[in-house]
Amino acid sequence: MADVETRVVRSRSALRSSYAELAPGARRVLVPTMGALHAGHAALLREGRRLAGPDGHVTASVFVNPTQFGPNEDLDKYPRTLEADVDTCAREGVDLVFAPSADVVYRGGDPLVTVDPGPLGTLLEGAVRPGHFRGVLTVVQKLLHLTGADVLLLGEKDYQQLVLIKRMVFDLDLPVEVVGVPTVRDADGLALSSRNRYLSAEERALALTVPHALDVGSGVARNGGSARDVVSAVQAFLDDHAGLVTDYAVVTDPALGAPPEQGEARLLLAVRVGSTRLLDNAALHLGGGS
Repeated sequence: MADVETRVVRSRSALRSSYAELAPGARRVLVPTMGALHAGHAALLREGRRLAGPDGHVTASVFVNPTQFGPNEDLDKYPRTLEADVDTCAREGVDLVFAPSADVVYRGGDPLVTVDPGPLGTLLEGAVRPGHFRGVLTVVQKLLHLTGADVLLLGEKDYQQLVLIKRMVFDLDLPVEVVGVPTVRDADGLALSSRNRYLSAEERALALTVPHALDVGSGVARNGGSARDVVSAVQAFLDDHAGLVTDYAVVTDPALGAPPEQGEARLLLAVRVGSTRLLDNAALHLGGGS
């Protein structure tokens, strides 16, 4: 994809003015990000350009959303690289980068009315990071409203987030198609993440335990193992590697409910390497087979 002229806007009025120039019925695609874009984001943007088509419009939002960070999390040190992010967007054919400040998104300060993620928002990441998904769903709903998007692209690496946003769109009858894009990995298998830059060389090597653990679980499933067998093997593998702290290793159905005895399932991991928290997941087929 050749570079295009990518416009950067920071205000609601500039956003509205940009959309006023669109042809009626032009397909609007939104790729929401917190910036510090890497090859995984580039894959999302590329898919967005493909889905929008030559006559459609792709918006990438770059906004480090304060309401999804807990009091002891890394909001202040989260990487902010807007100039490089805009270059990435231009290379992938993005039409517009919406890079608002917090007071543009939250005009009255922290919102009094938010989107409740329900019981699913209290599990896994929601248990480790209380209130996280309330912040995520609220900002995504706001971005969908501000951009008028028809299509929303999200990575599968943050699988619980993807499932919750799909459920929000379904339950609230939002007129948008949510598309999950497969996780992009480095050549050695580590899932790409903006937080990987926090890893030291030694921690980066240890982090490879995470994708290897997914391989262990997938192998157990292919050989006919149950969800319990998968979790037991994965946890034992992780426990063999000093320096890792496992927040959770679970198998669920694709909608994050109880796993089936046989059929499609999902293995989800959250592991701490030093001060860096890594998420990853893999699709499984329980009971043998691919």
